[in-house]
Amino acid sequence: MNMNESLKENPLLCWQNLPCFSKIAAEHLKPAVEYAISKCRNVITDLCEKQKENVTWENTISKMDEVDDELSKVWGVASHLNSVKDTPAFRKAYEECLPLISEYSSWVGQYRPLFEIVRKLRESADFAECTVSQARSVENSIRDFVLSGIDLPEKKQKRYVEICTELSKLESAFSNNVLDATHNYVLNIKNTEDLVGLPAGVKSLAKSEAKKRNLEGWCFTLDFPSYRPFLTYSDRRDLREKIYKAYQTRASEFGENPDKWDNGGLMEKILRLRHELAQLLGFRSYADFSLSTKMAETPEQVLDFLYDLADKSLSQGRKEMEQLREYARSNLNIEDIKPWDMAYCSEKLRQERYSYDSEALRRYFPVSKVMAGLFECTRRLYGVSFKEQKGIDVWHDDVHFYHIYDTFGSLIGAFYVDLYARQGKRGGAWMDECITRRLCCKGVLQLPVAYIECNFTPPVNGGESQLTHDEVVTVFHEFGHALNQLLTRIDVSNVSGINGVPWDAVELPSQFNENFAWQEEVLNFLSSDVVSGESLPKEKLQALINAKNFQSAMAMLRQLEFAVFDMRIHLEYDPQKWGRVQEILNEVKQRLSVVPQYENERFANSFTHIFAGGYAAGYYSYKWAEVLDADAFSLFKECGIFNRDLAKKFRDEVLSLGGTKNPMELYVNFRGRRPCLCALLKRNGIAQQCSQHKGS
Repeated sequence: MNMNESLKENPLLCWQNLPCFSKIAAEHLKPAVEYAISKCRNVITDLCEKQKENVTWENTISKMDEVDDELSKVWGVASHLNSVKDTPAFRKAYEECLPLISEYSSWVGQYRPLFEIVRKLRESADFAECTVSQARSVENSIRDFVLSGIDLPEKKQKRYVEICTELSKLESAFSNNVLDATHNYVLNIKNTEDLVGLPAGVKSLAKSEAKKRNLEGWCFTLDFPSYRPFLTYSDRRDLREKIYKAYQTRASEFGENPDKWDNGGLMEKILRLRHELAQLLGFRSYADFSLSTKMAETPEQVLDFLYDLADKSLSQGRKEMEQLREYARSNLNIEDIKPWDMAYCSEKLRQERYSYDSEALRRYFPVSKVMAGLFECTRRLYGVSFKEQKGIDVWHDDVHFYHIYDTFGSLIGAFYVDLYARQGKRGGAWMDECITRRLCCKGVLQLPVAYIECNFTPPVNGGESQLTHDEVVTVFHEFGHALNQLLTRIDVSNVSGINGVPWDAVELPSQFNENFAWQEEVLNFLSSDVVSGESLPKEKLQALINAKNFQSAMAMLRQLEFAVFDMRIHLEYDPQKWGRVQEILNEVKQRLSVVPQYENERFANSFTHIFAGGYAAGYYSYKWAEVLDADAFSLFKECGIFNRDLAKKFRDEVLSLGGTKNPMELYVNFRGRRPCLCALLKRNGIAQQCSQHKGS
């Protein structure tokens, strides 16, 4: 297939080593996607016609993998830009491509000649010659064919495609509504007396935001670096209530512009279509369908695990809440604590109890020092090194690019770091792949490239951004994901790095990496006062560590609430009763929550993780991965956090093997046994007797 002249100039198609972000415009997207899909179709159909006999990995699968990698690069860059540089033109072009991608994915999954080719390889004598990675890839492909409806009658296959196409549109619309509802709210304060209680850095950011919007005074938004400090420090209870309600009703019937951004109807449609999809494939519910590719076996098993953790946390959670109520009454003259008082009162109590102020500690965590400390921590563990590369084409001036080298100085991968919140960038923090490690047909090893995305407070007035310790932990979390992608030794793309790893195991590397941000030895080289250059003083470091488990049971219950809600709405969906989203959420809160509630809260309407982010019937993964990471890190605590032999074992058994083996097998190979709850409960300061847990 010859590429026409216009496509030869398309920057989404003609890059070799790294994307040319500055050259990519909205009009490039659809032609590039159409071309890449067409090329994939042609190669697949040609190979299926030519290789009906003597199918091997080299003469068939690797060639299809080659063109699939090209499509992945095109769509991966387009999806990335949609997340970090949203504009009306690019959004429109991206949404025009969603049906193309969905339809192609369904076509591949239901193309029987390809299924027969893969199955023929699996049943042939040549299969024994496949590497472990290749064999796992073939096994996964056969499983995925079944989950894509390969065995369905034609009419049901057609319906499967229709559902997948519609879901991709609905999930994108859900995400867009949250983004728009978040970015279109502003609390504009013009009087200095309304800023009482707010730290200087928070006010400085708000002043900068007002200037960007050509408004007087100070502007506070629903972006987390603005919203959370206001809720935590503002002495103005009425204004805390105002911004809290705006945040908790985003994209709902109670939020701004409900005619345009209300996600209520989209949630119902998404749940209905997911349920129909699952039943088409013979599953009882979408929860059962979701778990078919995860470590956990049944939704009931997951719920048992979550409720077990809740039962072990509820007593302490109630005690923590009662202590907060008493403190608010006795010290803050707040007789009836409301949801918008929680962060404010909690911070006051934490400061009094531990002499710990998260905003005051920012001065010890300038971004440059944190990144240098993160790299030093990783070097001590895995023997790798890092070097920033200047002059790389990026999508924003704030983006940095780094190479990562092995112990012998050989390049093994690269990654982009984009830390700050801005207009047009979706909220939260995440890691994604730009390029996957794989061995190309010509024998050239393609090295992995990752994106690390956060939404921290941007630099103000030319100064360097300073992070809270919570944000430092977030950087370590996302970098843990990146290490899973960058330290892989697997050369087959769909089981390399994070690919092919069951969703409830993919958070282990990230949450494991968070532990190091709490260790005194790490904090000593991770922190540096912006004036004196000294690391975090002993008393402040101790206060930080002492405050780590402040209200830990309440935090545990909050995450369990999200996970149980997610599992239940996907397990219990009934076409006759619809999704019962708010009803189920209220039931879950009644069972698990110990904090005051706002009756019009519509948290689900902005829960992008499960309605647009791939965590549907899988949000429990965070909590299950915490069990794994706490249990794994307890061994490092016993042997030394920078024990190189132990770190090598973790790298070799967990980080480097991608999706080539069952993650429980990998974990047992590392730890020597199955995980239990004890380490997690101990780490969170939740005093409970714990027996060996055989959970999900």
